[in-house]
Amino acid sequence: MSEAPANPKWVPYRHPQPKESPPELVVPNAIPTDERIWVPVEENVWFRPLLMCVSRGYWMNLLKVRKSGVLSRHRHPLPVHGFVLKGEWRYLEHDWVATEGGYVYEAPGETHTLVVDPHVEEMITLFQVNGAMIYVDPDGKTTGYDDVFTRIDKCRAHYTKNGLGGDYIDQFIR
Repeated sequence: MSEAPANPKWVPYRHPQPKESPPELVVPNAIPTDERIWVPVEENVWFRPLLMCVSRGYWMNLLKVRKSGVLSRHRHPLPVHGFVLKGEWRYLEHDWVATEGGYVYEAPGETHTLVVDPHVEEMITLFQVNGAMIYVDPDGKTTGYDDVFTRIDKCRAHYTKNGLGGDYIDQFIR
């Protein structure tokens, strides 16, 4: 006969989880040691998928930039959340700098141009992107877009090419 825990807070939930609920996702080594996991966006810019939520239309990823430069000018139809893990970055349209340990909320409708300045060796930021990134020129004309589905396609193509296998991305899809 086992003894009951002294504190009922330590008793796990005793019932099954909802059968329709997808399994939780735990990503060990979110900042991977295997460089093949980083998906190239452009020269010196990569993203690392953490969660690709196809049922809600958002994705969580790490964005990594080595070397300075302008990454992209884009607009978001829904909010974006960012947490800077390493380095710093800014938007040409604002006078603030997102620094290591800082959190950024981007309001729906905002158009901005992400820049990493020359003194930054490497920047890594955790982003939750809801909806899409709509790429635009300086006058707001649409030049392209990314959503959770285009991001999955980019991952699948990259992982097929580098030997991880096209289905490597499947573990991050919910």
